[in-house]
Amino acid sequence: MTFAVAVPDITSYDEGGKPNVAPVTGKPATGTPQDMPAATAPAPSDGKVHHIGLLLPLRSASLGPAASLLRAGFMAAYERDRSGFEVAVIDTGDGSDDVLNKFAQAQQEQDIVVGPLSRSAVTAVANSDLVKKPTIALNHPDNRGEARLPAKLLVMGLSIEAEARQVAAWAASEQPRANALILSANSASQRRTSTAFKQEWLRQGGSADQVDLTPTNGYLSDAELVQLRARLSSNPPALIFAALDADQARQLRVAIGPEVPLYGTSSLNPGLGRGASGPELDGARLLDLPWQVQRDHPQVMVYPQPPQPIDGRLTADMERLYALGIDAFRVAREVALRPEAPFTLDGVTGRLAVGYDNGQTRFERTEQAATYQQGVVGTWPPKPLAEQAPALPAAQ
Repeated sequence: MTFAVAVPDITSYDEGGKPNVAPVTGKPATGTPQDMPAATAPAPSDGKVHHIGLLLPLRSASLGPAASLLRAGFMAAYERDRSGFEVAVIDTGDGSDDVLNKFAQAQQEQDIVVGPLSRSAVTAVANSDLVKKPTIALNHPDNRGEARLPAKLLVMGLSIEAEARQVAAWAASEQPRANALILSANSASQRRTSTAFKQEWLRQGGSADQVDLTPTNGYLSDAELVQLRARLSSNPPALIFAALDADQARQLRVAIGPEVPLYGTSSLNPGLGRGASGPELDGARLLDLPWQVQRDHPQVMVYPQPPQPIDGRLTADMERLYALGIDAFRVAREVALRPEAPFTLDGVTGRLAVGYDNGQTRFERTEQAATYQQGVVGTWPPKPLAEQAPALPAAQ
């Protein structure tokens, strides 16, 4: 997911981290946290107050808006299940030294630390010897390979690569040992997405061909689409994995037709009112957060929607960050109440599982399968959650 997205700071907070609900629209889209139903989770029975430090780059010029939105989601969940908990919002800038200093202080003063947010800051924390208390990182560290994370570090950031691996496992369950055509454009995230899909697809026993398209100003080349259509006519694959955005995928479908099954990640879902609303993508299958594709599900509806900026709608990625904030509090709460005990949650970012193996903290998120139907993204298969097929393989 991309965090460097500029939107207004939609909510202010007092020094204790409690929201002063004053969004730019004048009122939240579906009510303030105080309007929501009472908490359903039990309060701590030991009478202890658990202190959570939320460490975010609120002073960052590039990440500040994203951090503010994630904070809004975190505090919305806190307002609903706050009994026995206190949250301190700790703001930082971009520099690693600032982050590490604030993190070290939070480790001394708080019971649990949630953050940092940026990949570089998480990498700095993961490479330090500062993680002595439960810490929930909101992004993934850089290029750790086989290196072990600190035992008390739980990484729960949103990952487009993890989505791609889950899509590959899903497609393999429907098209076992088939040949896939992997399409991507020239952005770094699309290349990472296609690589992750290909690695998992080959591991599942399939074969793959890959074509890298060269869009201009985001639009796919007509000449390349003609060549691709000719290729598919003479040698059609069993399926296509499109590491593309929604508009590019729509251009692809217009050019090649709907005959070959199309799979993708949440990048195929631009969010409400943001393009890809015609029938061209009908039948395309993707993964996304329940927050985006199950808005009428009880576990989603209990939380307020984020306020929208006056001059438009939040991007889909910003909506997903708000949802990540909600689940970050819920996971922190469970970690506090069940020290080193495994648990699962039906979260607004997916089915969440936390476990402990040989002293290491393990986190897995299984996202919601979805499909385009009449120009709208809906759950897959299109029936109530309780009647759906078993969950998809968990993210690696």
